[in-house]
Amino acid sequence: MDYIVKGLPVEPFQPLFGLSDEELRSHGAKRYVADAKPGYPCRITLRDAEPGETLLLLNWRHLDADTPYRSDGPIFVREAALASYEARNAIPKQQRIRLLSVRAYDKSGWMQDAEVVKGVELESSVAKFFADPAVDYLHVHNANRGCYACRVDRG
Repeated sequence: MDYIVKGLPVEPFQPLFGLSDEELRSHGAKRYVADAKPGYPCRITLRDAEPGETLLLLNWRHLDADTPYRSDGPIFVREAALASYEARNAIPKQQRIRLLSVRAYDKSGWMQDAEVVKGVELESSVAKFFADPAVDYLHVHNANRGCYACRVDRG
């Protein structure tokens, strides 16, 4: 099964990088300094920040469908992020080491199925969900805190 894992685009976040704490507050965001690894997962690069690296915590609408599943929530983005992660048929380490909630959606944004899996089982989950022709894409979330992690599309 061919699939593509995608991080968020960097462009919407770039205007926030380097803003003062006060300016960030006006955008509903807050700066953090990573003090452990893993622990601060960037949703652009799909890498955890290194200790000492700065990230922004902010709200992001990850599912903008006109359905009851429309959703947004907190995410971290590294201020040093330069480009969005995208890889074919490869699960990033950031997902492999976490407990994940995988949600399968059709083209209109209606959830078709979902399950909680260990990150090392994500590839099997992708294959299972994409075996259903009604499933168009997947959203992966951290199961413990529920934060959006990444998107998986058919390859």
